Amino acid sequence: MENLHKPSTSIKNWAMDDRPREKMITKGAAALSNAELLTILINTGNKHNSALELGKNVLQICHNNLNELGKISIKELQKVKGIGIAKAICIAAALELGRRRHASSSLEKQTVLSSTDVAEYLRAQLKDYAYEVFAVLFLNKANKINHYEIMSRGGIDATVVDTKIILKKALEESASSIILCHNHPSGSLKPSQADKLITQKVKDAAALLDIKVIDHLIVSEMGYYSFADDGGM
Repeated sequence: MENLHKPSTSIKNWAMDDRPREKMITKGAAALSNAELLTILINTGNKHNSALELGKNVLQICHNNLNELGKISIKELQKVKGIGIAKAICIAAALELGRRRHASSSLEKQTVLSSTDVAEYLRAQLKDYAYEVFAVLFLNKANKINHYEIMSRGGIDATVVDTKIILKKALEESASSIILCHNHPSGSLKPSQADKLITQKVKDAAALLDIKVIDHLIVSEMGYYSFADDGGM
């Protein structure tokens, strides 16, 4: 009877130089394709597909665009046949490390003199969120950033953004000034009435503690909007 079973797709059966791990060791990470790098994260295949084929299938759902891959949730990754929770988490963790590296390299204790000094950092931090995220940068007396933290997720209004928590953190970080920031997943850079209200609310409360709110940035894939640059502070 004809053997209807698919030949083994195990990477172990490949030539040594073609195996992603060995290729990385001998030629360096830059020599690997995106699919091969994903193969290392995925680690093992299944009876139907090798780890490389699973990596290619993951890339297909984002049209081979790594920026789009960064926006895909763990749940969406699991929709790829052969990608379980463990593999999905591993991919998501690697993407988050890359995101943090990109963001931190652009802002390492630098002195903030203008909105452009922090805009790219904030865009890198927040660009992949599919929902609104509100974050704060805490600066010392020399206008250098001591700390960055996401304060709330899911929307911008007085009930979601807790001024008391922001100011408590500012005191803990000995911040002399702060920069507010949130993203607009829609791409729009126009501030809403809620954006204006929360800016004024935090600014007024911070002033009582002699802490200055020097800007509120809205970031998206289209760029950024600065309240300070537009005379709104």
